[in-house]
Amino acid sequence: MSFSVVITDIEGTTTPIAFVRDILFPYARRALPAYVATHQDDPDVREAARLAPDGDALAALLGWMDADAKVPPLKSLQGTLWREGYLAGEIEGVLYPDVAPALRRWHAAGTRLCVYSSGSVEAQKLLFGHTAAGDLCPLFTGFFDTRTGPKRDPASYAAIASALAAAPGTCLFLSDVEAELDAARAAGMQTCQLVRPEDGTEASARHPTQPDFSAIGA
Repeated sequence: MSFSVVITDIEGTTTPIAFVRDILFPYARRALPAYVATHQDDPDVREAARLAPDGDALAALLGWMDADAKVPPLKSLQGTLWREGYLAGEIEGVLYPDVAPALRRWHAAGTRLCVYSSGSVEAQKLLFGHTAAGDLCPLFTGFFDTRTGPKRDPASYAAIASALAAAPGTCLFLSDVEAELDAARAAGMQTCQLVRPEDGTEASARHPTQPDFSAIGA
């Protein structure tokens, strides 16, 4: 497997699903009502109100959160709330232990590193910027979220390759989700599924698999 760009998902790939489910989401849910009440002019709050059938931004945001909907104003507001938590020292980004060493190895070898996640770009930078392994953001060339497009749409991966001025075949996409890997492969990218025992991922029959980052490109 030869590649010059690594594009990685986050949840279930670099970071335990439990971190997002049990720490990040509850933190945002607790903080959301007070934020919405005091930031009615926030562009994301206004957009949520516009999208809500009855104009109730908070009810809409909480409903989308419960459904884990990939709605841009929700994802952006979650990022804003998490930023406050990270800066206050109430949250620390959690990575699997194999991730930071692999990122540093790839970066040292000249491989460009990017993130593509349904979480907002701000949330991505906060997670990688506040880890026990230090601030890893300088290792990355680019951060992409669903403003680029849905993660199960091949056009999204084509758009990322274009933004990087990279041939799709030189890009390796890492994810735990088979449908995302299918979309990346349809766009011409190489793929590898992370099958983390902790997250109970079901191994794909269509893509190469690895239990962690340590053997990828070693």
